[in-house]
Amino acid sequence: MSSPRTRSWVFLIKKGYQDTDTSLQSSIITKVKGVSFTNTSELGERLWDVADYVIPPQGENVFFVITNLIVTPNQRQETCAESERVPDAECSEDRDCPPGKPVMTGNGVRTGRCLRAESMQRGTCEIFAWCPVETKSRPAKPLLRDAEDFTIYIKNFIRFPKFNFSKTNVLDKKDKDDFKPCRFGPKDPYCPIFRLGTVVSWTGSNFQEIALQGGVIGIQIEWDCDLDKAPSECNPRYYFNRLDSRSPGTSVSSGYNFRFAKYYRDEAGVEFRTLMKAYGIRFDVMVNGRAGKFSIIPTIINVGSGVALMGIGSFLCDLVLIYFIKKSNFYRNKKYEEARHRSGHLGNAKMNVEQLPNLQTVET
Repeated sequence: MSSPRTRSWVFLIKKGYQDTDTSLQSSIITKVKGVSFTNTSELGERLWDVADYVIPPQGENVFFVITNLIVTPNQRQETCAESERVPDAECSEDRDCPPGKPVMTGNGVRTGRCLRAESMQRGTCEIFAWCPVETKSRPAKPLLRDAEDFTIYIKNFIRFPKFNFSKTNVLDKKDKDDFKPCRFGPKDPYCPIFRLGTVVSWTGSNFQEIALQGGVIGIQIEWDCDLDKAPSECNPRYYFNRLDSRSPGTSVSSGYNFRFAKYYRDEAGVEFRTLMKAYGIRFDVMVNGRAGKFSIIPTIINVGSGVALMGIGSFLCDLVLIYFIKKSNFYRNKKYEEARHRSGHLGNAKMNVEQLPNLQTVET
């Protein structure tokens, strides 16, 4: 049974006197800044800016930063051998490659021919696809190693409709250039600009490892607002977590990647493309919150329920001690003895009333 101290703690610390609103309305705007220079055999010398490595570019609450690439340039729609890494495309003769049947785990449609080297008994089916097919493995080092110093700007608008209260995580400043040199951290908790490598480290991960095979990071923004105080006291708290599996070794459940292509036409008008398998970090920005404000209705309800619980508690204790324990007689005698001791005068008064008829008879 709860004590008066416990009930007071629930009422005051847990703000039982407030009406609450958890139907938070939220909007997120994100921007990534930074550039990186690379020099590869597939792409040559190239400068990467935000338009190249951020997907999608609209700045939503979910965005992806490319950190590594497998590039297959100059693909055209023609016939070629399927990749040897596709088990469904292995063959030893032409009848193993029925024409028109797609290679479900591969890259194209079988043409009916089995292509194999002269000294090999087995080969792979010829397919009609975007050729040459992707055959390269993931690079040993991330392509955009400089992405560790990129910055993420997160602007969060919130509103609690029950109290018509709105707030943002960005402090009001007249000059927007005041934000550029700041970085979020213990010394500047109100700065909305986060260093990408620091965010990764707060999740307990190493940036170079996650940049190599990709991953998913969750940024949780929590709003806990006491609207009985000044609006300036309502400030967000940030939490950073690694959401994808961090299995040891080269587990297929680790990392994050997808493919996309950029299409072109040559002088003859024939379409070709550059296929890119992108590894990188996906960021999910999530917002939760609650707001509380004094209201007479929950105050009356909680005070009334506390008083009622006090009365019910004593009744239930008496019921158990008098009827359900082995030494119930001892407790019953002590309880009623104490009651008679406290109301001794009433007991005498009762006895005199009962003897009143006898006294009247004697007088007669």
